[in-house]
Amino acid sequence: MTATSPSTGQPPRRDRFGRALRDLRISVTDKCNFRCPYCMPIELYGDNFEYSPKAEVLTFEEITRLARLFVAEGIEKLRLTGGEPLLRKNLPVLVEQLRGIAGVQDIALTTNGWFLEREAPRLAAAGLHRVTVSLDAIDDETAGRMNGRGFGVQRVLDGIAAAQAAGLTPVKVNAVVRRGGNDHAVVDLARHFRGTGVIVRYIEYMDVGTINGWRLDEVVPAAEIVRAINAAFPLEPAEPNYRGEVARRYRYADGSGEIGIISSITQPFCGDCQRARLTTEGHLMTCLFATRGHNLRDPLRAGASDAELRAQIAQVWGRRTDRYSEQRSLATPRVNRRMEMYRIGG
Repeated sequence: MTATSPSTGQPPRRDRFGRALRDLRISVTDKCNFRCPYCMPIELYGDNFEYSPKAEVLTFEEITRLARLFVAEGIEKLRLTGGEPLLRKNLPVLVEQLRGIAGVQDIALTTNGWFLEREAPRLAAAGLHRVTVSLDAIDDETAGRMNGRGFGVQRVLDGIAAAQAAGLTPVKVNAVVRRGGNDHAVVDLARHFRGTGVIVRYIEYMDVGTINGWRLDEVVPAAEIVRAINAAFPLEPAEPNYRGEVARRYRYADGSGEIGIISSITQPFCGDCQRARLTTEGHLMTCLFATRGHNLRDPLRAGASDAELRAQIAQVWGRRTDRYSEQRSLATPRVNRRMEMYRIGG
């Protein structure tokens, strides 16, 4: 039996490999107060860096209109990203607008957690379901080095506690693991959140964008991460929650929670990828590693009808053939114009 869109009753839009359009990541800002070396290294993005002009950024009304059209094509889940999305003023207003779209089953947020303690109650009241917090280590020294600002972890931990108190659960913590950077802190991070209901997801260091100096020898393979944690706290594999879930799940054998491993380098998951991305400036991206996107903002502002915009979304997804991670190899040439992570969202 073919699944149908909850908003239209029609089968979801599929690409040339038969992958359904299910998840939409919406970058609400390219601004960020962190300078993580794998995303916005501070030596290239100083305090005077100029972000996208306000006039080029989608308004909440434009985001909501486009999101409604994506839902009509099969989208069920929305995730707000950045940059740091909580730098976008009045974000709960957008959440409330998105909540009103028939067919949306889940609205989540990825944040660095710096402003989360303040915003969690308002976001929950507006209709946000879950949050994911980026935190690469649990000790101040390593975390400060990984966030590029020297910021300690307590304020982020307070944000996580506030999210749990507001019911934005299960809270997930994303940790990018980079050899020589924070690979020594993997087990400590698991130890801290084990038994708290927070799910830590370890992410292999990826070659997103072109400016982070990515090297294969700095990738800590997923299998190595699992071995390290398993040696301290025995693990057992768990079944995916749904098709297309990017993290491989492992439960603690004693029942004290779970972790996830996102292994884009060593165990690519392109074959089940159901994600589209909408950039801050309104470009539809069909892959995290894309070199360019399809401009939806300009036709929207030029007066295109919903039917015309929806046809463009359908056409772009319908011809999609992206599977960069499955094709990656040492011989893969570096792309000079791949879009940076702070613009496309994680």
